[in-house]
Amino acid sequence: MLAFGTFAIGTCEFVLAGLLPQLAESLDVTIPTAGQVVTVFALTCAVLAPVLATSTAGRPRRQVLLIAAAVYFAGNVGTALSPSFPVLLVTQMVAAAGAGLFVPIASVTASALVQPERRGRAIAIVTTGLTAATALGAPIGTVLGGLLGWRAAMFFVAALALIAMLGIVSVVPKKVDAPAPERLRERIAPLADRRVVTVLATTLVAFTAVYIPYTYISVVFAPATGGSSVRLAVLMSIVGVVGTLANYVAGSLADRIGSRPVVAGALVWLAASLFIIPLATSLYPAALVMVFLYGFAAFAITTPQQHRLITLKPESASVLISLNAAILYLGITMSGVLGAAGISLVGAGMLTLLAGGLALLALLLSELAHRLSARGSTTAEPEKGESGKESAAGLST
Repeated sequence: MLAFGTFAIGTCEFVLAGLLPQLAESLDVTIPTAGQVVTVFALTCAVLAPVLATSTAGRPRRQVLLIAAAVYFAGNVGTALSPSFPVLLVTQMVAAAGAGLFVPIASVTASALVQPERRGRAIAIVTTGLTAATALGAPIGTVLGGLLGWRAAMFFVAALALIAMLGIVSVVPKKVDAPAPERLRERIAPLADRRVVTVLATTLVAFTAVYIPYTYISVVFAPATGGSSVRLAVLMSIVGVVGTLANYVAGSLADRIGSRPVVAGALVWLAASLFIIPLATSLYPAALVMVFLYGFAAFAITTPQQHRLITLKPESASVLISLNAAILYLGITMSGVLGAAGISLVGAGMLTLLAGGLALLALLLSELAHRLSARGSTTAEPEKGESGKESAAGLST
């Protein structure tokens, strides 16, 4: 049920990308302006997640989960009923506040409900809900939006949140012996280490590149889909399914050959696919192939980046993963802003060229992070050979 909750939250986050043309037409704004709803949602999550987690540290975990889901539910109902774009932005900020609180608390709760040796697996199950949202939830919502309008899609998301609330009440114990989240000062303490900062900068730039084409996927591939919500949903679903496979493969490769070469290879692959996409946006079969290639490279970055952070400071693993998640949300935020600017400057058809340049910049940052780690303490060196329970748990997380 906790995984279902993250599925509901991820569905809202990702379905908005498939609804931008309808949002723009219905609320009388341009598509780049409509894309800022993704920016607002992600930025709110990035800023409020650590603050809300810290402020609710003393409350029972189930109570916090229900509050988070209720806030998320209310925000999406408000979005479905929004009479104007400014109101919609406010309601999405409300929904994002609930989302930013729910996901980390769900992971902590899941780890507390099982034996220590199963905690990594439990957290992985919960976070799989986000990947499932990309592969299943967002495409379903996109089809609903195409058939019944974008407001129906938002009511669908709200219904998922309601089901998650009922499941939490039924399944999650009232008292869960979960450790309270770290204080805010402890959460940001690793930022004093330039190695950590450089790895996080790699995450930021890489996922900005990843999410520029995804946020504006409806307009980038508009010539290929012909405005069909079903065709668009298929493209989005491929990204999710392939991304799930890529995440698993990348984690296995990171254990064998190290995180650095996996990240470097994924970024080169990502840049190449982004540079080629403009040649494949007119024909639907070509779009299917390019989305497959792009999706695999895009989601092969996540696990190796987490692994790099954990091996830098194993004693601060939970804090580093939390920071990485916040940085990822900032990347989604920047994708909305830079993507809107890119559409205005070069047009939707050439937008992925901007993302490809950012992927190459991320590659440079990744190599810089490796050099800094090599010159740093010995805890940075196991990036290639760290093994045992600590490494396995990190990759599972």
